[in-house]
Amino acid sequence: MDRATRKELKSDKFALEVQHGVEYVTDHKKLVTQWGGIAAAVVLIVLAVVFYMRYQRGVRLEALQDAMRVQNSQVGPPNNEYTLFYPSQADKDKAVQKTWSDLAAKYSGSEVGVMAEYYLAGDAADKGNTPEAEKRFKAVVESGDTDYASLAKISLAQIYASEGKLPDARNMIQSIIDHPTAMVSKEAATIALAHVLAPSDPAAARKLLEPLRGSDRPAVSRAALTALSELQK
Repeated sequence: MDRATRKELKSDKFALEVQHGVEYVTDHKKLVTQWGGIAAAVVLIVLAVVFYMRYQRGVRLEALQDAMRVQNSQVGPPNNEYTLFYPSQADKDKAVQKTWSDLAAKYSGSEVGVMAEYYLAGDAADKGNTPEAEKRFKAVVESGDTDYASLAKISLAQIYASEGKLPDARNMIQSIIDHPTAMVSKEAATIALAHVLAPSDPAAARKLLEPLRGSDRPAVSRAALTALSELQK
């Protein structure tokens, strides 16, 4: 098999993987509103889709593919030639951290750099390092890319809410409701705001969710109904 054919197969496999990621996120929008590692892992796939579409060829795609290969690596003795393996979870975690840190530094200002910054922010949040997470999410917001900034705003709002800064959290999400993006729709931002308000003002959260329960978009309707059922609990 020649090199060109192998490269085409590699790209096709990558496209299939990110397509599955989009289908997953469509049915699990609630995960995208969480600011921890789950959000970083899931949203990363969404960002990869856009990046793949815009940079189907070139060095950045190769760098992204390499990073995804490290991200999707396994722990334990190697059992096939297609998957990357590390001897321990600690070794894998170190490699993943280095990979995304290198991407963030090398491609700062580009989409892949912003993507790496977002992953590192979510990873920091997942490890309980809130100051680091907040710093990196702010860097994404200030990157100038409105699509990725909208995702980071959702995450920052969750952090602000956890710190008792409810007005800041509300204003952050309201800015997306007023100016939705390809990454975060008006409906998704509204549901995220309802989640933020629910602990302190369930009536306001319900008021936001009720109009969405009958949405003609199944994913939006399901997410709204799920959020409403959580309010009842």
